[in-house]
Amino acid sequence: MESVFGLVGKDFAIVVADTSAVHSILVHKTNEDKIMVLDSHKLMGASGETGDRAQFTEYIQKNVALYQFRNGIPLTTAAAANFTRGELATALRKNPYMVNIILAGYDKETGPSLFYIDYIASLHKLDKAAFGYGSYFALSMMDRHYRRDMTVEEAIELVDKCIMEIRSRLVIAPPNFVIKIVDKDGAREFAWQLLESFLQSLMGTVRDKSDDEYSVIGDKGDIGFIDFENCKSICSYNPSEESQIVNISVPFPLVKGKPQSGFVGETLFDSVTIKNTTGEPLDLWSVSIYDSKPENSFTISIMEPPTAKSDEEYIQDFVEAFSLEDRVLRTDQALTIWLSCKPKEIGLHSAAVHFSVGDETIERLVFVLAEDKISRSLSSSKPYQRSRKKKQDVVNVHAADAAYVVGRRPSKGSNRGFRYQLPDYPIPAQIRDMVNNQQIPDVVNEGLTESNYGSFFKTLLAMEEIKLEEDMRAYDMECVTMKSKRKQFLSLEVPGLAEKRPSLVNGDYIFVKLATEDETANVAYQGYIHRVEAEEIYLKFDQKFQNSHRDHYLYNVQFTYNRTGMRRLYQAVEAAECLDRNFLFPSLPSTMRLTQHRPLVPISCNLNEEQMSAVEMILSCKGGFPYLIHGPPGTGKTMTLIEAILQVYNKKRNARILVCAPSNSAADHILERLISEKSAMIQKNEIFRLNAYTRPFEDVNPSYIEFCCVEDFIFQCPSRWDLMQYRIIISTYTSASLLYAEGIRRGHFSYFFLDEAGQASEPETMVPLSHLYLKDTVVVLAGDPMQLGPVVFSRDAESFGLGTSYLERLFDCELYSSGNEKYMTKLVRNYRTHEAILRLPSELFYDGELIPCKEENTNLSRSWEDLLPDKEFPLLFIGIQGCDEREGSNPSWFNRIEASKVVEISRLLIEEKGLKEDDIGVITPYRQQVCKIRGALENIGKPNIKVGSVEQFQGQERQVIIISTVRSTIKHNEFDRVHYLGFLSNPRRFNVAITRAKSLLVVIGNPHILCKDSNWNSLLWYCVENGSYKGCFLPEREVFGSEGPAGTEHAEAQYLGYEVENDFQPSNEKWDEEGDNWQRSETQWGEEADNWKPSEDQWGDEGNWKSSEGQWGQEENRSQPSGIRQGEAEDHFVPSDVPWE
Repeated sequence: MESVFGLVGKDFAIVVADTSAVHSILVHKTNEDKIMVLDSHKLMGASGETGDRAQFTEYIQKNVALYQFRNGIPLTTAAAANFTRGELATALRKNPYMVNIILAGYDKETGPSLFYIDYIASLHKLDKAAFGYGSYFALSMMDRHYRRDMTVEEAIELVDKCIMEIRSRLVIAPPNFVIKIVDKDGAREFAWQLLESFLQSLMGTVRDKSDDEYSVIGDKGDIGFIDFENCKSICSYNPSEESQIVNISVPFPLVKGKPQSGFVGETLFDSVTIKNTTGEPLDLWSVSIYDSKPENSFTISIMEPPTAKSDEEYIQDFVEAFSLEDRVLRTDQALTIWLSCKPKEIGLHSAAVHFSVGDETIERLVFVLAEDKISRSLSSSKPYQRSRKKKQDVVNVHAADAAYVVGRRPSKGSNRGFRYQLPDYPIPAQIRDMVNNQQIPDVVNEGLTESNYGSFFKTLLAMEEIKLEEDMRAYDMECVTMKSKRKQFLSLEVPGLAEKRPSLVNGDYIFVKLATEDETANVAYQGYIHRVEAEEIYLKFDQKFQNSHRDHYLYNVQFTYNRTGMRRLYQAVEAAECLDRNFLFPSLPSTMRLTQHRPLVPISCNLNEEQMSAVEMILSCKGGFPYLIHGPPGTGKTMTLIEAILQVYNKKRNARILVCAPSNSAADHILERLISEKSAMIQKNEIFRLNAYTRPFEDVNPSYIEFCCVEDFIFQCPSRWDLMQYRIIISTYTSASLLYAEGIRRGHFSYFFLDEAGQASEPETMVPLSHLYLKDTVVVLAGDPMQLGPVVFSRDAESFGLGTSYLERLFDCELYSSGNEKYMTKLVRNYRTHEAILRLPSELFYDGELIPCKEENTNLSRSWEDLLPDKEFPLLFIGIQGCDEREGSNPSWFNRIEASKVVEISRLLIEEKGLKEDDIGVITPYRQQVCKIRGALENIGKPNIKVGSVEQFQGQERQVIIISTVRSTIKHNEFDRVHYLGFLSNPRRFNVAITRAKSLLVVIGNPHILCKDSNWNSLLWYCVENGSYKGCFLPEREVFGSEGPAGTEHAEAQYLGYEVENDFQPSNEKWDEEGDNWQRSETQWGEEADNWKPSEDQWGDEGNWKSSEGQWGQEENRSQPSGIRQGEAEDHFVPSDVPWE
């Protein structure tokens, strides 16, 4: 009863085969691998007699290898298929092989392909194919669900459906299957979850209303009981060999793929029926709780457990135990026993129940989820259903003849135009086609060099922009209504808007079209956003359209990505080509690096030796190469910059200073620090905070407004003359482009101070530098390359260099990697964090060099003495096997069991230990978990506890940090490894997360999941060894290799091709100081001036980019396709960070 099938997806092919070696009606073994790896990029699945199959596939494999040995190049997949067909045809004349073949491969030029070859040498190229008795069922499922553009995740789901259909329909179904995938990275085996087949055999199947059969454990695998793969009782038990002498029912069967739940303190029970199916008496030697987690949480009884309605006599007579022994089942007798669960704590409870019947031992697995009122209140409001419908374009915005009626823009206050216009920088059609076809342009494959600087980064930016467009289109809506508001606006409700899904601000625009059957007959209309509220946006369209609008009309809506910010980055890297190559690629040390100055008198009395040395060096610099200040969290990098700025301001009266930070909140923080230093006596008319016009007025602290330029509650950029009067200007990196647009010339600023430079991409860093830097300008960069990197959404752009900051790239230069004190200072004294919290990140990321200098607050530490097993060790790991879930159409994960524990600890610290809400911060990787925890805290009257992702907390700290890790399912964790969602296998995010706490760190998570990552495993056992672990049973200790945690933050993908689900808490989102809002103005980078026209000039010189011909690169043929992308080569892995959402 063989089953071999395969399919082709978006950029991969899959071959699946059963593992049974059979002859006639006999099964010889159940671990036969019927899929031969012909070479690194080809798979051959074969069905037929074992001898023919083994001999023929090995013959083909050897000849494919021989061809490559002789010719130096491998056979293409098509050539290998034709060779195989020819050999089968030749064999037919003398000694035919009774073998049917599915051959799949991946070729650099043509991508994935699949060929069907039967034993009479018929050859067909197909998208999907199947052989064997199981082919009827596999093909029926593929006909129903297959799509040519399927992602790996979708294809594996379809494979699971095919396997389940075969195993439920076929008379004699094969017990196990092997799945192999081939894509651009080669051929490899996919780790099919054998545990699911164990559980299915043990627990049966159910049907839902759609009549699609699925395992009761859920074919989505969205609950944490897969953690039981480490349970020895399962590993030693094979349900496919279970005896048929007895039928045993499944206690506590799963409901829609999830365990039944009950409250802590209650007793849950269910019956188990054991029926003798033989024609003679049968010995039931014992029924026992073989393994229970937590210990002793399950019991067995022969009486139904009493309830609240039971009388006292029944309650007294009730007896329960952990085992029952010595029963005899008569012919056809059914014995009913009862299994009870008495949860004492929230989380997953599980047990393996063993039935010793005759000479057999049969096992049943049991799962119960224990909840409390808080976790129950956070239950899914509706089942998760992933939207897969591809929405139609309202307008093809990339077409040259895109037709639509223009909307009405919001007012920008001043009508004064900029001195220098911002070119349009359209993405060349050829680059767009290559990216859409998953190809990498030549200039990117070359890597960054001195000669291709501009074209290299422009291409990476284009790849990123295409990804941003794609992500924004995920929010398109169909058949929705708009309401007339205040006679001048139309309002549109946008689900998820409050969560920044999508992120929209004033000045953005959308396209709408009447939703009718013949959409080609409808006109598209552009609507500009004039106001953004919690769940709706206020729009202005063409006046005639608004006059004809009726509230009951249905529209299709298309969201767009605002290009202004990206255009500024294109402009910056283009201008950077004019910078001194020794500045972009430092090599030769400057002989005139330092000048003499008077002895330094610190303005701040809190500087240590390293900080003072850095300030003195900055004051002595004459220009040339950038000066770097780097160090771990809490070592005073920003404080050092503040001191240096104040010293320059006081000592060098003619100096002009530009200070940049990656986010508005970080720039505001620098402003606050400067104006609060009274001894520096900064004059109000000499310091200015430059804001993008898109920044909401209410977003700014009222005390900062006097340092800004505001007109009608809209931020403005002053005139060139006014800007030149300020001695200190503070802005975000990208808003600094307004200075050039107003006409500020190179050399005007004598000092650049760029804070958190590790969070800015190199093009962002070039925005202030490329137009304003001269060789005598002093440039100071501060940051930590071991913390979060730039915001990058395109995986390819990130891996090829856009995810590497300028600061980090400089560390690769010998001038800086040698630690030359003339060019850099490393800060190692930490004044923020308790020594015990600091010890682990110091060893993992900073070679043990951190020096803890925090003075212990004994009064504060007494607040959590009762919470900690060891009051001298302020870390606590609480192990919980929870349940990670999704709901509705929202792909973001949440874990209500962990959320409840977060609320419990927060309430304890505030109500019983006297902490303030501002003392506590909650870090969690998923937006939906943020919402769940925030809502639960508000319900108990604790709304001011900050809850957010690690990105929201970078640069901040709290006395107490509680981390909820959310994920509790191994299967989904593998998906995270591919998509770098979550923070598992992300060293930088891990580093930032555990270094936000000043006095107490509490980690809540599933140790069986977290131990799979070397860093989290280190934290887990660090707590265990110090007696600071509570919760569920521990996994076996993992042993990792010597790679160390300081490598790339994504795990190397075992396979590619997933379509990343839009969990949309983007990797390094820049948030405001309240922590609730993504600073979209940072993404847009400010003002999209009305008079900025697309430039007709070409980029660069000597044909660097011929916009009319749509080519980028140094030569005319630079952008010709180089073939299918080569993936993330080892030397191209770069530190950048993505969903923590």
